[in-house]
Amino acid sequence: MLKFIKWLLLVLLLTGSTGWAVLAIYFGDSHSSPLQTTIAAAYAVFGLVTVVGLGFARWRKRLLVAYSMLFIGVVSVWWFAVSPSNDRQWQPDLAKLPYATIEGDLVTLHNIRNVDYRSEFDFSPAYYTKTYDLKKLEGGDLFAVYWMGPAIAHTIVSFNFGDKDYLAVSIEARKELNEGYSTIKGFFRQYELTYIVADERDVIRLRTNYRKDPPEEVYLYRIQGRKDNARRLFLEYIKKINELHDKPAFYNTLLDNCTTAIWFNTRINPQHLPFSWKILLSGYVPEYLYQSKVLANDRPFDELQRQSHINPVAQAADQSPDFSQRIRRGLEKPLLQ
Repeated sequence: MLKFIKWLLLVLLLTGSTGWAVLAIYFGDSHSSPLQTTIAAAYAVFGLVTVVGLGFARWRKRLLVAYSMLFIGVVSVWWFAVSPSNDRQWQPDLAKLPYATIEGDLVTLHNIRNVDYRSEFDFSPAYYTKTYDLKKLEGGDLFAVYWMGPAIAHTIVSFNFGDKDYLAVSIEARKELNEGYSTIKGFFRQYELTYIVADERDVIRLRTNYRKDPPEEVYLYRIQGRKDNARRLFLEYIKKINELHDKPAFYNTLLDNCTTAIWFNTRINPQHLPFSWKILLSGYVPEYLYQSKVLANDRPFDELQRQSHINPVAQAADQSPDFSQRIRRGLEKPLLQ
C-alpha cells in the first residue's frame, strides 16, 4: 500500500507539473505564438513519456533526472523571464494609471476615471483630478458584484469622504487592446495588476446599468469600524497605487486579485480580520464580514443581503449627479468610532 501511494503521488506530481509547465510555455509573455505552441506540445509529450517510463526500472531514473532539469529550466529561464510592463497597448478604459501626491492631510489623486458610457463597449474615457481631505474620511463601503453564482464575486471598496463624496477603488486585471479575461490565464503572468480609482457613476453604474452578457447583480454593504482604520487603509491603497504607477506588478487569479488584495491591504490595521477560505471564494466575503460584525448584524444576513441589492435604484439613478446618494437611500448608516 505504501509503495502504491508513493507511485500515485509521483504520478500526480508529474502530471500537475507538466500541466503547469505546458500552460506557462503556451501563454508565455502575454501572447502565444506557433513556436510556443510547438514547444508546449513537445513538453507535454515528454511529460507523458516520463509518467509511462516510471513503469520501466531501466529508464525511470534517467527520465526523472531529465524531466527535473527540464522543469527547472522552464521555471528559471522561461517563467521568470516574463516581466510586467506598463508599456503595452491597453484597452481605452485602462490606458491611464492613477497616482497621488500627499501634502499633510491633503491627498491629490490624478486620473480618477469617470467614463461616459453609451453601452458596455461604447464609451468615451474621461478622467479628472481631485484633492481629498483625510480629516473628512468617515469610513468605507463594500460593493459585491455577482455574475456566475454565489461563490464568486468582484469586490470594490468605496471610501466615504462625506455624504456627497465617495471614491471607489476597483482592483482588476489590466487588459490589453482586444484582450479578454481568463481565470486560467490569470495564474500565468498574463495580466498586470491595476487599481482603478473611479467615480461610482463609472465603476458601479457600468455593472448595474450596462453589463448585460452576463448581467451583473450588485450589492452595497455599509462597513462599520474606526475612522483611524479607514485612514490607514486609504493611505495603504495610495501607497500601492503609486507603486504600481512606478513599477508594474502581475495580477494573480488566486494570490493577488480583487479580494485577496483588499485583505492584504487591511493588514495595515491592528484589528484586521484573520484570513478565511471565504476570502478565496469571494462571493462569501459579505457573509464573513457579517459574521465578524463588520456589517450591521441586527437582522438575519438574508434580509441584509436583500436590502443591499442596488440594481433597480442604480438603473433609475443612471447619470444623476447624486448617484452615490440615491443608491444608499434606505441602507442603514454604519456605526463609526
